[in-house]
Amino acid sequence: MFIFGERVDGVNKIRKELYEGKRGYVGSRLGRVFQTIKSGFFGDVKVMHGIIDSLCDGGDHYITCFDFYSYLDAQTKADDTYRDYKKWTSMAILGIAKSGKFSSDRTIAEYCAKIWDIEPVPVAHPSTDQNTRTRSFANLGNAQ
Repeated sequence: MFIFGERVDGVNKIRKELYEGKRGYVGSRLGRVFQTIKSGFFGDVKVMHGIIDSLCDGGDHYITCFDFYSYLDAQTKADDTYRDYKKWTSMAILGIAKSGKFSSDRTIAEYCAKIWDIEPVPVAHPSTDQNTRTRSFANLGNAQ
């Protein structure tokens, strides 16, 4: 497993600094990524401009800009490890063997409560009535 990003205490410290006006935390590599996106290199970016501007101006509640460099370091470690077949295979087997019970629902609920400080939104259960049930658009090409 390759872990990256801040721990809860670090997240709280960074959020406090952002609230107090800390800016200039994007860094050159992420800054180049943002400039490339804003330049239109990947297509129409009208929506993205506001998001990027907000992230750069203290609106990075989930501290994605801060975690970017830690992510790059973790990705480099993963890439290096992947090149070592025996080490990668050993880590994969041990990771599976030691993982125990995993629930994405539990994990997401913990992130919501402990890291993101957000509440779940109730979603109504889909009805079994054909006229009111939620519809999948995955097979629209086959619809009649």
